[in-house]
Amino acid sequence: MKTLLCGLLITLSITAATWADDQLLEKFDLANVTTTDAQVTTDGAALRVVTGHQQPWPGVRISAPDGRWDLSAHVEVAVSVKNIGTNPATIFCRVDNPGADGVKHCVTGSTSLQPGRAGTFMVPLKRESGSTLDGKLFGMRGYPVIPGEPGDLDPRNITQLLIFVSRPAAGHAFEITGIAAVGNYTPPTASITDAASFFPFIDTFGQYNHKNWPGKTQSLADLAAKRERETADLAAHPGPVGWDKFGGDDTGPQLKATGFFRVEKIGGKWWLVDPAGHRFFSHGIDCVRMLDATPIEERSTWFADFPGDQPEFKEFFSEAFCLKGHYAGRTVKCFSFSGANLRRKYGADWKTVYPELVQRRLRSWGLNTIGNWSDAATCRLRRTPYTDTIGSHNVRQIEGSAGYWGKFPDVFDLSFAASLRRDMDGKKGGSAGDPWCLGYFSDNEMSWGDDTSLAVAVLKSPADQAAKKVFLSDLQAKYGDIAKLNSVWGTAHKSWDDLLQSREAPDKQKAEADLAAFYTRIAEQYFRTVRDTIKAVAPSQLYLGCRFADNNDRAALAAAKFCDVVSFNLYRRSVANFQFPGGADAPVLIGEFHLGALDRGLFHPGLVPVADQAARAQAYISYVNGALHHPQIVGTHWFQYQDEPTTGRCYDGENYQIGFVDVADTPYAETIAASRRIGASLYR
Repeated sequence: MKTLLCGLLITLSITAATWADDQLLEKFDLANVTTTDAQVTTDGAALRVVTGHQQPWPGVRISAPDGRWDLSAHVEVAVSVKNIGTNPATIFCRVDNPGADGVKHCVTGSTSLQPGRAGTFMVPLKRESGSTLDGKLFGMRGYPVIPGEPGDLDPRNITQLLIFVSRPAAGHAFEITGIAAVGNYTPPTASITDAASFFPFIDTFGQYNHKNWPGKTQSLADLAAKRERETADLAAHPGPVGWDKFGGDDTGPQLKATGFFRVEKIGGKWWLVDPAGHRFFSHGIDCVRMLDATPIEERSTWFADFPGDQPEFKEFFSEAFCLKGHYAGRTVKCFSFSGANLRRKYGADWKTVYPELVQRRLRSWGLNTIGNWSDAATCRLRRTPYTDTIGSHNVRQIEGSAGYWGKFPDVFDLSFAASLRRDMDGKKGGSAGDPWCLGYFSDNEMSWGDDTSLAVAVLKSPADQAAKKVFLSDLQAKYGDIAKLNSVWGTAHKSWDDLLQSREAPDKQKAEADLAAFYTRIAEQYFRTVRDTIKAVAPSQLYLGCRFADNNDRAALAAAKFCDVVSFNLYRRSVANFQFPGGADAPVLIGEFHLGALDRGLFHPGLVPVADQAARAQAYISYVNGALHHPQIVGTHWFQYQDEPTTGRCYDGENYQIGFVDVADTPYAETIAASRRIGASLYR
């Protein structure tokens, strides 16, 4: 369903659920538009907005003509825009309830566009409010909802839309060519009102037990029947036609075959080239056959017919450290329902049987890459190309740094290179030298911050920090006399040793040039050291980068200088308009993306929510097609193979509906159909 908020231009049209989807209620009226540090014009085909840069958020406010829009029938707001200016622009849309302040009572989405580029982005109407049942539920990211209780937004009372740029250093110009409320809203499956006595709420298969939905496993007999049906389905769909054994383009041009994966720019577009010399787009999936476990401590009333009470499932208990959430900082007892279900479905020999099935699935589903954090035994079958990873484990960190997953490693400390060498030495006889291994990622979603943050963190660290000694050596070489540095930075250090002992951050504006230069040195040292370590052991294999989650131009440009492929984890609806930070022309691999919904018994849709499984399948096709047409993107890896546990994974409580299969190993038919469709047309 689509309800037009803007017709050909910005013609506002909100319809009730009973009205026709495209019914136009009101012609666009400039009286409903106000500006902040901006000018607007219209020619009937687009609303043109030219912003200044005197205010922090210049743009336009579009008010609901009758005071409010009721968008309760819809899932998200789609905004179509074009950058008609001369500068790259990130354009935001904020959807407001009364009292919106940028944080509360509103939701925001955005897209980044180069001059001349157009795109459509989505603003999800995040409406559900979860309940912890007064603290009886805990340790999860998402919870069963409270009907009628709005979360971030009440979609029944949308009063205005703000479309703007954020803190611009220069003027921008863009056109708004359409705004629509889209998607049929599907209420979440799980609600705290589903049972008079809510506990236990997880069945023996690890599923929510108070509701049914398509594909839910009902019994052991059902599990066995699904296995038989899938055997027939895989036989009927062996995989895409025209692929070579690696999943490359067997019908396309014959390129130089080196026996390993490499990259090449062909006709203005970057491609991976497989060992046979064929074009290769890495259509992959992460965490293949990785058995997530959920904490069971303090949760004895949560599980009905708990399989851990049976001797044959004892192997699926574990103890694991929790980084975040209710169990943060503790090592707790956990259980893997997904592992127990594999044993039930495939028997005592499941560890041998299942990897073979996974390989057949991947080919049948049009996937040609096993992504990060996947089962080594499945990779070693060497029937699907795979990636590997190395990391800087147990190394000295920059003590003044901070980040969501932890501090940044001190790349100048001897422990950094030593850790990488140990890790890479462990790949000898395995992935190193294996033609089926595309190459290596390093670390993951590191805390790169802004383009001076790491240098500032170094100065806030103790005197024995290796990076701090290197930084001071650079400054001494540049300034010679501490008085000269004081003059530039506006500081009053008595000596170089005084600066070494200090843990105060300087004025960022005054010290910016030196901070930025040392940031670049840190980034280049990181990527150079990792590259050299990988190439010393696996000279023919690719360095795939560090899987940026957030980054800045300096970090990205350093990666482009030393990596064969630069990887980004991009959780968004589209990468069609992805712009490489700093404008470098480098091959790009999407290391993670996903989409999820609340219509199949889980409590959290993941980082990019959609209405239901049909919408997820369509969004998957749109995302990967956008990547296929992008001149720099050489692959997309979905995160992850299986849904996370309904009651949250141990590490941080994530319980997202983001799998190609559910906790009982049942494939999501809609997503599989979408993946097959992409695979069949991958090289067309």
